[in-house]
Amino acid sequence: MKIVFAGTPEFAAQAMRAIDAAGHQIVLALTQPDRRAGRGMHFQASPVKEFALEKNIPVLQPSSLRRNSADLEKQTEAEGAYQQLFQTDFDAMVVVAYGLILPQDILDIAELNQRHGCFNIHASILPRWRGAAPIQRAIEHGDCKTGVSIMKMDAGLDTGDTVLVREIDITGEETSASLHDRLMKLGAELIVETLSAIADAKPLARTPQAIEGITYAEKILKGEADIDWQRSAIEIDRSIRAFNPFPGATSQCDSMQFKFWNSRVRDSAGSSQSGQAGEVLGFSKDGVFIQCGQGVIEVLEMQKPGGKRMSALACLRAQGASSKALRFHKE
Repeated sequence: MKIVFAGTPEFAAQAMRAIDAAGHQIVLALTQPDRRAGRGMHFQASPVKEFALEKNIPVLQPSSLRRNSADLEKQTEAEGAYQQLFQTDFDAMVVVAYGLILPQDILDIAELNQRHGCFNIHASILPRWRGAAPIQRAIEHGDCKTGVSIMKMDAGLDTGDTVLVREIDITGEETSASLHDRLMKLGAELIVETLSAIADAKPLARTPQAIEGITYAEKILKGEADIDWQRSAIEIDRSIRAFNPFPGATSQCDSMQFKFWNSRVRDSAGSSQSGQAGEVLGFSKDGVFIQCGQGVIEVLEMQKPGGKRMSALACLRAQGASSKALRFHKE
């Protein structure tokens, strides 16, 4: 089939590569405008654009798809994208972590001329965790399961009917980085399965989302990453793992802001010692024990300002933790 693909990050590019490898022809790619990144702050193409250029696929990068925007420049970009999409010969549209809202007039194009519509890969079991950050919020809230939903898109925020859903377990050591990679692979597999069913004229059951259990995964803000040590060890551990790799959980100690990358909950620090919330209680083979409002957390991987990620033990011993008491606190 001929596919229009809209997406931006690596999660989307993985699906794009799988669609191409399955023998479908991607005839047009939509992706976010190039962004400045890296130490030199040079403009950098998205992973979707990089793959499109490699395969000589035409690329559109409008900053908006709303033709009624009050911003004349954005309105012009949106109109140009609309016209090119309207004139493109394709069978279905796939949207994965694109970053722009598709208005109804774009969705309508995907239904014209006996086309099959617009399909989205969403990294949750809808209607749980609609919205921008389903992977992080699932870990943060202690969900035991998540998965991928292939959804037939409508104009709402992740409200369309699902056509294919598959669950996976979330382990107690899962980070957003590891769960992202598992769901990225699963999403690529399921969208290929969906497109193959359409190409083979197999019936594609559409299931309306339940009206109970709707939750929204709000965008992750950097301010959320500042650890509140008065919270329980379970909550802090979830936050540390949920914010790995972005934005990275943080806390202050000796006027320095450290990042926390990995952890696990411990019932105690291996002794009767206890302390104030945020206080380093002692060391383990793998990390350091820190008192929380309820319980103790074992931090395994940390990073000091300007440094590299390393074992929490090595990171804190470099700060003289063996000869003085250390206590973390909110900024």
